[in-house]
Amino acid sequence: MSKKLFLASLIIIGGLFYAGCSTIQQPLYNVEGAPAQSYDGKKLSQAQVEKAILQAGSQRGWLMKKVKDGVISGTLNARQHGATIEIKYSASSYSIVYKNSQNLNYDGVSIHKNYNSWIRNLDNSIQLYLNSF
Repeated sequence: MSKKLFLASLIIIGGLFYAGCSTIQQPLYNVEGAPAQSYDGKKLSQAQVEKAILQAGSQRGWLMKKVKDGVISGTLNARQHGATIEIKYSASSYSIVYKNSQNLNYDGVSIHKNYNSWIRNLDNSIQLYLNSF
């Protein structure tokens, strides 16, 4: 193999490796003002929304703690990674907001893609519990 072909191959392989690694970080995902209602559009109480959030979090492995009316703190530890979130809720909506993390490479804008997956899964589970009322 010629020296030029070898160097070109290294550059291409390096570029592919770099492109693959860049997908590990994604823009931070928060849930803002998600509707809290049952599948048939029935209005729920704040207590029902709270119950759905606590159950969904627990089912997904989050340690959920009610801080005060309308605010729940959630912590998830997965191997050497961890995240803490704050969920503000009312009878009509809820928001899931990043608070801090460990070993997820949060840089103020982007975070490890697993965090976003955890939040999407939690949001989906909350919606399922809300739909059960």
